[in-house]
Amino acid sequence: MARVAGVGRGTASRVLNGSPQVSEAARAAVLEAVGVLGYVPNRAARSLVTRRTDTVALVVSEDGERLFGDPYFAATVRGIGERLGTTPFQLVLTMAGRARDRARVVDYLTDQHVDGALLLSLHADDDLADVLEARGLPTVCAGRPAQRRPACVVDADNHGGGFAAVAHLVDRGRRRLALITGPQDMSSGLDRLAGAREAWRAAGLDDADVRVVEGDYSERSGEAGMRALLSDGSPPPDGVFAAADLMATGALRVLREAGLRVPDDVALVGFDDAPVCRHTDPELTTVRQPVEEMGAVMADLLLARLEGREVAPETVLPTTLVVRAST
Repeated sequence: MARVAGVGRGTASRVLNGSPQVSEAARAAVLEAVGVLGYVPNRAARSLVTRRTDTVALVVSEDGERLFGDPYFAATVRGIGERLGTTPFQLVLTMAGRARDRARVVDYLTDQHVDGALLLSLHADDDLADVLEARGLPTVCAGRPAQRRPACVVDADNHGGGFAAVAHLVDRGRRRLALITGPQDMSSGLDRLAGAREAWRAAGLDDADVRVVEGDYSERSGEAGMRALLSDGSPPPDGVFAAADLMATGALRVLREAGLRVPDDVALVGFDDAPVCRHTDPELTTVRQPVEEMGAVMADLLLARLEGREVAPETVLPTTLVVRAST
């Protein structure tokens, strides 16, 4: 390739490795030679020299139905992919939602296969981040398990978002409040509930005045939660906060089946600002979390850690209430 480009081997190598220490003329000549020769770098051979794989793992601790059915994951992957697309790193997707899948992923994630890992949707006391860090494999987590403090976490302001959702319902004059929470073995589910609780207490409501059922962020759990709230013998709520937009769409369907009008009879707020919010009837008021940005920040922090730079242990991005017709 150096011969075809008319440059030295060192110059050709610097161009291929993205070094800025070459002239534009030399870079253009080498890249032209790449096209002429159809050159593709041998990553295995390069890793023997650099001790790097140029590969990052994205580990999602959910099953395929959740991964491909929840727009949160698609937006996160998009943010990560666009950021890594400007680097030499390849992204490998792995799922660890079941015990056997997790064991396989743990066996695979070594420095022989990947340089670092991005972890999504960790539940309960999942120690995957700790296991990988102990191997010397840098990690960045989207949120954290409820009972762990990983080395590096990127999250949205779930507490502030939960507070904003319930405060908005109260501002709309709603007093018979109900919540369909996220999973209580995840920090996001716990924090959204804690923020909501702070808001209803600030409005003078007792905990006993607010009905709470747990969901898992899925549309199905939103339906089940709403059915439970309408069948417990109490008057129907006049304000509902569902801690994910998919749960809110499930709740909306059940409210319509029960003959309750949104927002006339029941005001409804979701969380995420997923595309579905603009396609429901009425359009859904929600709390926006910057999911794509979170993915990009995760990638940036992992790249920084791979370069040996210190990063903040926790980065929290703001959430914003988006008011639409459902309230």
